[in-house]
Amino acid sequence: MTQTFFRRAARSLLPALGLALSLGAFAEQGYPSRPLRLVVPFAAGGAVDTVARVIGARLSTQLGQPVLVENKPGANGDIGADVVAKAAPDGYTLLVGANGLATNMTLYPKLPFNTLRDFAPISRLGYAPLVLVTASSQPFKTTRELLAWGEKHPGQLTYGSAGNGSSGHLAGALLASTAHIDAMHVPYKGGAPALVDLIAGRTSFMLLNPLEVLAHVKSGRLRALGASGSQRIALLPEVPTLAESGLPGFEASVWWGLLAPAGTPSEIVARLNAETTKALADPAVRERLMSLGAVITPSTPDQFSAFLHTEIDKWAGVIKAAHIQAD
Repeated sequence: MTQTFFRRAARSLLPALGLALSLGAFAEQGYPSRPLRLVVPFAAGGAVDTVARVIGARLSTQLGQPVLVENKPGANGDIGADVVAKAAPDGYTLLVGANGLATNMTLYPKLPFNTLRDFAPISRLGYAPLVLVTASSQPFKTTRELLAWGEKHPGQLTYGSAGNGSSGHLAGALLASTAHIDAMHVPYKGGAPALVDLIAGRTSFMLLNPLEVLAHVKSGRLRALGASGSQRIALLPEVPTLAESGLPGFEASVWWGLLAPAGTPSEIVARLNAETTKALADPAVRERLMSLGAVITPSTPDQFSAFLHTEIDKWAGVIKAAHIQAD
């Protein structure tokens, strides 16, 4: 009986063992032998798409194979992420993920995938600290003045965003809770109309990525009050961080990372991590990403995994405390 059981168990494990061995050997000897697919879970032209194309072009040169960017937008990034989560774990389908990989875990209770279970983190790519901005016509000229005005006029501060559950919405909720002010969220159907109303003074403030606000700050239409990172932004060096402005530890950013489906052989993950680190060190790549206001942050797979855990926990707390629901 015992011998029969072990024989059956061995037979059931042989196919999986054979697949693992073959993938491992393939990773060492022939990877990559055909084009790679780099899935962007957002429309073409946005920040995530731009980052993917910059990195993809460099990886193509280094790997000697085309790296084809494929846009799969929808559901705040969930459609494209699900495509990669369900792809073969062979290193040929990769995801350029962003904040939604962390926040959507709480925003969408019925996600078709689990960020921590269904992906193999490869490397962080970079992040762009969000900038607290207001119209130049508003009475507050610093973060401290904005917060003081909010304390004196409870319920009158408003902040816009690209929609419920967006990075600007969550960052605004974090700001309100951290500073203990009452600020009402005004969701828009996209960032463009929200920005129009902000410039017109119809909302009090927004938190946006540097590239979206730079031209408006330079023209004088918007006033940058603070950067929500641990250091000042290179594109706006005169703007203090929110930590310098009385909110120690406040950080909110848009970030990007490279992931593969769970089960991708460790040899392939290690190769892609090394190539990504090399790509991020390339001067042309660095210059392009920094022109987007990005801080470049290569990491090990384990470091990226730890970062995802931290982000999921952090934003789950914000979402639950503010009772935020996605559209």
